[in-house]
Amino acid sequence: MSEGRILKQEYDELLQLVSFNLEKEEYGVDILKVREINKMMQLTKVPNSPYYVEGVINLRGKIIPVIDLRTKLGMNKKEYDKNTRIIVVEVEDKTLGFIVDQVSEVLRIPKSVTEAPPELVSGVDSEYITSVGKLDDRLLILLDLNKVFTNEQKEMLTNIN
Repeated sequence: MSEGRILKQEYDELLQLVSFNLEKEEYGVDILKVREINKMMQLTKVPNSPYYVEGVINLRGKIIPVIDLRTKLGMNKKEYDKNTRIIVVEVEDKTLGFIVDQVSEVLRIPKSVTEAPPELVSGVDSEYITSVGKLDDRLLILLDLNKVFTNEQKEMLTNIN
């Protein structure tokens, strides 16, 4: 096997993630789904929107629904502070913003340090989780953004903007 092929195999086995915090847990999402990360900004409320939709933002002329990820995942709401961020992601051709407590870092981790999630991980439904990564002295919960919303919810979010 050539050295180039070995390096490609090692590269293919790395997960590239954006990690963030909700409550005291660390989560990660595929970096390829992340479009940008913004500081918390003024949201425009949308009447009759679902409980987890905080409002919409105008991002360079595009109206984007913003979801409080804590609320969507069944966690208690938290006051926004200087660390609060909006992660703008692409989920099945839909652009959404997710409010998180804090963005930690961009990580490259080997797939080999991840395993299937247990039934219940820190109160988050395991159907939203692709795997759990074991990093030195901490765990990283990897979210599947495609599964956080039902098809009906995705359609409704499209109609918000």
